[in-house]
Amino acid sequence: MATPLVRDRISQLVAEAIEQARQEGVVQLETMPQILMERPSNREHGDFATSLPLRLARATRINPLQLAEMLVARMPNSSEVDRVEAALPGFVNFFLQNRWVQQQVEVVREAGSDYGNVEVGRQRRIMVEFVSVNPTGPVHVGHTRGAVLGSALANVLKAAGYQVTREYYVNDAGNQMDIFYRSVYARYQQALGYSVEFPANGYQGDYIQDLAKEIIDAEGTRFLGMDEEQALKEIGDVGREKMVVNIREDLDLIGVDFDNWFSERTLFENQEYDRAMNLLREKNFLSERENALWFNSSLLGDEKDNVVVRSSGEPTYFASDIAYHYNKFVARNFDHVIDIWGADHQGHVPRMKAAVEALGVNPDALTVLISQLVTLKRGAETVRASKRTGDFVTLRELAEEVGSDACRYFFLARAPSTQMEFDLELAKKESSENPVYYIQYGHARISSILSLARERGLDWTSADVSLLNDPNELNLIRTMIRLPELVEQMARNLEPHHLPHFAMELATAFHWFYENCRVVSANPEDNDMTLARLKLVESVQIVLRRTLDLMGMSAPERM
Repeated sequence: MATPLVRDRISQLVAEAIEQARQEGVVQLETMPQILMERPSNREHGDFATSLPLRLARATRINPLQLAEMLVARMPNSSEVDRVEAALPGFVNFFLQNRWVQQQVEVVREAGSDYGNVEVGRQRRIMVEFVSVNPTGPVHVGHTRGAVLGSALANVLKAAGYQVTREYYVNDAGNQMDIFYRSVYARYQQALGYSVEFPANGYQGDYIQDLAKEIIDAEGTRFLGMDEEQALKEIGDVGREKMVVNIREDLDLIGVDFDNWFSERTLFENQEYDRAMNLLREKNFLSERENALWFNSSLLGDEKDNVVVRSSGEPTYFASDIAYHYNKFVARNFDHVIDIWGADHQGHVPRMKAAVEALGVNPDALTVLISQLVTLKRGAETVRASKRTGDFVTLRELAEEVGSDACRYFFLARAPSTQMEFDLELAKKESSENPVYYIQYGHARISSILSLARERGLDWTSADVSLLNDPNELNLIRTMIRLPELVEQMARNLEPHHLPHFAMELATAFHWFYENCRVVSANPEDNDMTLARLKLVESVQIVLRRTLDLMGMSAPERM
């Protein structure tokens, strides 16, 4: 069930006022302008405001303030809006009816866990592909940021009415996998007492040794009797599958899951790579020179052409990516695809957009979000490596130290385009300094209040919300009913990082209300007010829990 937006209703009122002014001949406009509505930072300027008179001043040749006053005079009455004011230099400010605001408590309770759903997506099919770490090593802290971003964004898009597919692209083809197989095979032989040389460019991490021991425990010595190529193939298959399982388990620690794990190898096995290359060749986007095959991406605005098949005959990583996007758009017919990549892939974006266009797909159907670097801090000290291995810090180590909820909140709290610091000490604090604790404590406090009320036999089902006139009550309701607008905004702009800030604002508004408005009164004369406030508290719990759910965080009943 979608939640109607009061912002859209107010925009409709403005449109009706403009249309009336046009019919009266007061305003000369050939087309209806776009009406942008914003929330003033200062509540004294209303709940909503539009700067439309400023934008129309030149076209209408009317002073902006005068135009604002003309629109105010023609604004239709509505149950949502209490009053409308014109303000310098040319704003129209809207103040919501307290009665309408109070009634939103009932709206929230009726919608329940669906509160915040909107219909931006109209059930269009959208894929979010994220993490996609090569199965040659564990997920580390840098990957974790993209994992949280993709997971939360998928949640938001689903709430906004899209059919969402969460996908992990398993890069299990190409040279890096061959190096991985040789590394595992060498460690396997060494662990069994054989003196073999480790590949010069092999994967050095301790996890390769651990993986080799796992294979010995599961498979024994059976690979020793094979010729090298057969052994590499079979031990490689086992090692790759174990690595993918490890990656799944690590991501599961922070609540990140996928609808589909897509194997790069299938692109070649199912001839989709061939079909994609043939399509580009038919459209004259491929050319042979310097003993290699090139994609002529400069024809589509890229700075330079790019090699897709090396002189050795081996496809490049980019060639596989073209085939993968052929699969996404042409074979599986997604309406929109969102790729979330690490900072080291930023230069790859223009040629990928060019390749999509060359495949006959609108390049705007592909959006690439870049997740910037993460610095781990322990207070003032920078954490540069893992205590266990002296190498990179893994997702598992981070999750075990600070927990899933802290991982998700802090990685989500900054826009992915900005570099960030993750303070391990702050993430573990059980105090109001830690926003995770502060927000979740708000939910636990609500649960405690409602539990106490139920123990006392209180039933607030029929409580009168019109009693909620205290400024702290009205501020709390005004805060919580912003969620549907926020979901729409985040879905349109692909910006789930607003969720943690909203959760903090809602928790702050609730704690402030709790400190200033006694919820459960022992005085029988206050019974009606007690029931009204319990109804309000229950609705806040619904919105706070939904917000935590969209972030992929837990909503504890007690702390």
